[in-house]
Amino acid sequence: MPGKIYLFPVPIAETPIEHVLPAYNRDCLAGIRHFIVEDIRTARRFLKKVDPQFDVDACSFYLLNKHTAATELNQYLTRIKEGFDMGILSESGCPAIADPGADIVRMAQEMDVEVIPLVGPSSILLALMASGFNGQRFCFEGYLPVDKDQRAKSLKQLEQRSYQEDMSLLFIETPYRNQKMLEDLLLHLRPQTRVGFAYDVTGPDAWIKSKSVAEWKKHRPTLDKKPCIFMLYKG
Repeated sequence: MPGKIYLFPVPIAETPIEHVLPAYNRDCLAGIRHFIVEDIRTARRFLKKVDPQFDVDACSFYLLNKHTAATELNQYLTRIKEGFDMGILSESGCPAIADPGADIVRMAQEMDVEVIPLVGPSSILLALMASGFNGQRFCFEGYLPVDKDQRAKSLKQLEQRSYQEDMSLLFIETPYRNQKMLEDLLLHLRPQTRVGFAYDVTGPDAWIKSKSVAEWKKHRPTLDKKPCIFMLYKG
C-alpha cells in the first residue's frame, strides 16, 4: 500500500510556532522521516523548532526547487511506492502556493496517492482577508516584470482588469525592491484605485493597510526589506 503525502506549511515570519500552526501538524510530523524540501538547512531548522526532540539526522531530504529536473521527481516518489509517508516543506508558507510543490502533487495525484494539505499561514490569503478587497473574485499574479516600462504596462493592465471584472489583484516583489514597487503603484494607477500593503505578515512588525492611491500619496509608508504582499482593487 503506498504512503501518503503531507503538505506542511512553514511560518512566514519569525513568530512562535504555536501562534501559526496547530498541534495536529506536529503530530503528523512525528512519524515522517522522508521530506521533499525547498531548502534542506531551513527544513532541518523548522523540524527542530516544531519539536526539539525530533531526530532530523534520521531523516532523508530531497531537494525541490527551480533547478530540480523532472527525472528526479520520479525518484523522490519511490519512497511513497514503498509505503513510506512523505512531507513537503517550502521555505515559508504553504507548499505549492507561490512555492515549489505543485509538480510533485500532480504526480502523486496521477498515482492515486492520498495528498493531505495541513492548516497553516498563507500570506496571500491573510493579506486578502484583512484588505477589505473583493474576496469572492481575486487573482494572484506572482512577480511583475522588472523592466520599468513593462511593469508600468502590467500595472495598468491589472488595474483595468480589476475595474472590468470586479477583481482583486495580488502580487509580490523581491523585498529590496518593495519601495520601488510602491512608487510605481502611486505613479501609474488612478487616484481612486485602492492599493493595499501586507507587510511582514504574522511577524513582529506586521501591518496590513489599504487606501486609495490619492490617500497613500499624502502619507507614503516605508516598506523596508521584509516580505510584502501588494494588492490593488477598483476604486
